[in-house]
Amino acid sequence: MVHLLDIDQLRTFVAIADMGSFTRAAEVVHKTQSAVSMQMKRLEERVGRPVFERDGRASRLTEDGERLLDYARRIVRLNGECMSSFETRALEGRVRLGLPDDYADRYLPEILARFAASHPRAEVTVVCEPTPMLIDRVQNGDLDLAIITHVDRRGPSEIIRVEQLLWTTSARHDVHKSSPVPLALGRPTCDWRQSATQALERADRPFRVGFVSWNSTAVGAAVLAGLAVAVLPESAVRPGMRILGPSDGFPALPSCKIGLLRSRGETSPLAELLAAEIRQSLDNLGAGRLTAAAE
Repeated sequence: MVHLLDIDQLRTFVAIADMGSFTRAAEVVHKTQSAVSMQMKRLEERVGRPVFERDGRASRLTEDGERLLDYARRIVRLNGECMSSFETRALEGRVRLGLPDDYADRYLPEILARFAASHPRAEVTVVCEPTPMLIDRVQNGDLDLAIITHVDRRGPSEIIRVEQLLWTTSARHDVHKSSPVPLALGRPTCDWRQSATQALERADRPFRVGFVSWNSTAVGAAVLAGLAVAVLPESAVRPGMRILGPSDGFPALPSCKIGLLRSRGETSPLAELLAAEIRQSLDNLGAGRLTAAAE
């Protein structure tokens, strides 16, 4: 006999995985901790496998729980999208979106165009700030959604895109041959900056930080002017830039995870619809064609 999964149980399950504990998840789904525990017991009975195991005083997902989580996210998301499509109020109202300025430059035009075409009476308020500030805003309830640079130590988010970080220089200059090589990077707390400097230190490649900005346009200007080398995700490489690699003396860099962060409270149908457009837009963005345009 096929057992049907309960949407409410899956929603609670996802909340536990995202929040890291039954207690914090109970606050998000507006249930008591005992009710949350009972839901997870019934979910385990439905799937016939334990999805959590004790890790000291905490609980962590089992291998089967990790497998269920991917399905649970998709089922809960599709359920929300389905119900929102029948909700006339979803066509009106306001949704608050935050993202760093470099993501806004690359992703926002398509996201807004798609969303406005489907929901012309909706109002989208956009806030452009660095990832750490956006996380604080989401946690404080000032934003409904945020597109962020995902780093494990900052907490969970829904990974919606993964791109390779690349060394970039001007296609018309040889600044990358300088020693020490001048760099255009974000502030000291920027994870891309830390990845870049650590990679050069391990390669024993002398460098100096010549330009510092959280604004991607300013960093790109320094690169195109032939004043510095920068680290950018693949989709941010622009015409006039050249990608550097180990043959140029620049070691490989890690990938960049882009996450979607939601408010801890109950999300509105409008926010669910915008989240769906964000996922679709980033899926449609072909990094390869952007890289080719820069060659």
